[in-house]
Amino acid sequence: MARAYEVDLDKNAANYQPLTPLTFLARSAAVYPEHTAIIHGGLRYSYKEFYARARKLASALAAAGIAHGDTVSAMLANTPAMLEAHYGVPMCGGVLNTLNTRLDAQVIAFSLDHAETKVLITDREFSATVKEALTLTKSAKPLVIDYDDPQFDVGGELLGDMEYEAFIADGDADFAWQMPEDEWRAISLNYTSGTTGNPKGVVYHHRGAYLLAQGNAITASMQKHPVYLWTLPMFHCNGWCFPWTLSVIGGTHVCLRWVRADAIWQALAEHRVTHLCGAPIVMATILNAPDDDKRALDHVVEFFTAAAPPPEAVLAAMSEAGFNVTHLYGLTETYGPAVVNDWNAAWDALPPGERATKKARQGVRYAALEGLDVIDPETMTPVPRDGETIGEVMFQGNIVMKGYLKNPAASAEAFGGGWFHSGDLGVMHPDGYIQLKDRSKDIIISGGENISSIEVEDALYKHPAVQAAAVVAKPDDRWGETPCAFIEVRPGAELSVDEVMAHCRDNLARFKCPRHVVFAELPKTSTGKIQKFKLREMAADV
Repeated sequence: MARAYEVDLDKNAANYQPLTPLTFLARSAAVYPEHTAIIHGGLRYSYKEFYARARKLASALAAAGIAHGDTVSAMLANTPAMLEAHYGVPMCGGVLNTLNTRLDAQVIAFSLDHAETKVLITDREFSATVKEALTLTKSAKPLVIDYDDPQFDVGGELLGDMEYEAFIADGDADFAWQMPEDEWRAISLNYTSGTTGNPKGVVYHHRGAYLLAQGNAITASMQKHPVYLWTLPMFHCNGWCFPWTLSVIGGTHVCLRWVRADAIWQALAEHRVTHLCGAPIVMATILNAPDDDKRALDHVVEFFTAAAPPPEAVLAAMSEAGFNVTHLYGLTETYGPAVVNDWNAAWDALPPGERATKKARQGVRYAALEGLDVIDPETMTPVPRDGETIGEVMFQGNIVMKGYLKNPAASAEAFGGGWFHSGDLGVMHPDGYIQLKDRSKDIIISGGENISSIEVEDALYKHPAVQAAAVVAKPDDRWGETPCAFIEVRPGAELSVDEVMAHCRDNLARFKCPRHVVFAELPKTSTGKIQKFKLREMAADV
């Protein structure tokens, strides 16, 4: 017999609508029509204009044949067109594929083919790569729309039959855009930066984008009308979903075409930026700027960083410069950041060393994430909460991807046991905060002992002359593997191999100390992550 709460209480249009971040822009355009939504060089778009331009894009794409489930790829810098694509593409039922602008033509061609791209919006700055990629595609023959930035001379050539502004000019600013019939429908496609073989296509849904967009606002303590500087690439995990987040609270996007110290400092002061995100390399760019470029800030700027936890010296320097740094952690498969080092005010009273230890932890789950744990991948049981027992970090919830496009085997492996397997190894502390120890592939096994490359890197970062460091395994006939350290020295500083070795012996067990030290510029991805696979190749020849 049916229970009372299950009778005559069905879903209907009045009490149930699918979740989608597209509604955020519609609301801000209605509530804050004249508030500045986008700043790009000398351009200013209000929320009313932003909404109208997104609808015109949606209308033009629909007229070009884009419908439910069709892929629109975007090879764009941090520009208004990229923000408009985050709304206009799904407004007509399409799926947005933001392409990494630093990738080579062969990988771009693979992505266009694999995604079955119907329309490609491409910035003329990247025309050489895109032109070559279009000759390499096996099946994709997209309609090419050129974005010719009206604010910056970027060189390159126009490849398509129509320029972006002309394309959307034919669109309808009152276009009746589509709510997704199901919030589980795909909203975007992001390719992982594969280090071996082809990248995997990570599919996001409307529900997850909606929830993480709000989760960002909560985690970043964003009040109404924040000012967000785009130092993070918008192509990276859809800019960690911040293109949708800013519309939740009527914020202002300050586009930054190139991440350069002078432009960052100018924007911070001129537009009174309140928030920005980026990899540690962005912090280095800010701190190492020439004195003539730096500006005195009369307000605190919230800086959110992922990848390796910032060393205490960097945190202190950022604080002195006017920034409050918060450490985040996540993956492409979790819509970007899903874990935050949620700071407890009581920790402010700890000695500097203990504060640094707390700061080094990745933290706790976002409010938008339902499950986060460190689990033994063999038994699928949580490891002891002792801060020492290593397991695999796993996720559960609505901000985990739908799966990998056209790759059911990889999806099944990633979701084994009802959890998303991150591939990251870590520990769980007694207070429920996780801390990464390594990627499973980056653990160094020397003489049967496991050595965490992150632990060795943390020790290296404590040296004041070290600007960046990475440690990888070097094959060794006797030990199997030994740690090899690659170091970038801070500008103006000097550092010798002997000094590095002595510093490591003072901070690490002897068997964990690097056997080899190489001073070199570290290879990085376009998002600032150190490419350890390249360092492993270099280490083999050391």
